[in-house]
Amino acid sequence: MIFRAKANKALDRAEDPRETLDYSYQKQLELLQKVRRGVADVATSRKRLELQLNQLQQQSTKLEDQGRKALALGREDLAREALSRRAALQQQVTDLETQHATLQGEEEKLTLAAQRLQAKVDAFRTKKETIKATYTAAQAQTRIGEAFSGISEEMGDVGLAIQRAEDKTAQLQARAGAIDELLASGALDDQSGMHKDEIQAELDRISGGSDVELELQRMKAELAGGSQQQAIEGGTGEGQSQQQPTDTPRFDKQ
Repeated sequence: MIFRAKANKALDRAEDPRETLDYSYQKQLELLQKVRRGVADVATSRKRLELQLNQLQQQSTKLEDQGRKALALGREDLAREALSRRAALQQQVTDLETQHATLQGEEEKLTLAAQRLQAKVDAFRTKKETIKATYTAAQAQTRIGEAFSGISEEMGDVGLAIQRAEDKTAQLQARAGAIDELLASGALDDQSGMHKDEIQAELDRISGGSDVELELQRMKAELAGGSQQQAIEGGTGEGQSQQQPTDTPRFDKQ
């Protein structure tokens, strides 16, 4: 029972109604062809009987003429023999006529059956094509609906491929971001020595600026020291030394 159930399910899944309809139509055409051959065979037999009947009737007519001639010549014995043979032929003619009528009736029945079967086959062909067209349209509509909804097997595979690609892309983006963060925090060393994060760049800029400021302050101190020395030597006094910082140019920190 289990085997039959599984086999029936497999057959149902593999069955195509269009192929089944075409097969049934082919069988009906074969049956119609057999009926037509039967009609042809009966017609052939009827025709053969008609030929035999024509031959027997000709012989019967000939014997009748011969009996008349023999009787006219006074040969009654020959006339009696001719009429006896003619009577035997008439019996054969009667039997053949009975067979001919039977074959003719069978031929008419088979011809009518062939016509009815032909009409049935034509109607089945029209219905078959209608069902096939409806099935094809329904199948296409179902596939389109499955494609739009994403539940078809083909679209399901495409959806899985897209999902895997998105997952891998997100994984790579997350890994790249994590590496950047680790490099920026100093947890990882840049082996190439080329990478500098924003904080390190800012620190380097501030460090370079500090060196410039220190150099600038040193130069300002030297200039201030030289001016004070000249003021002392020239006797300008304390007031002159107090104005010196005012005259000293001031450089703002860039």
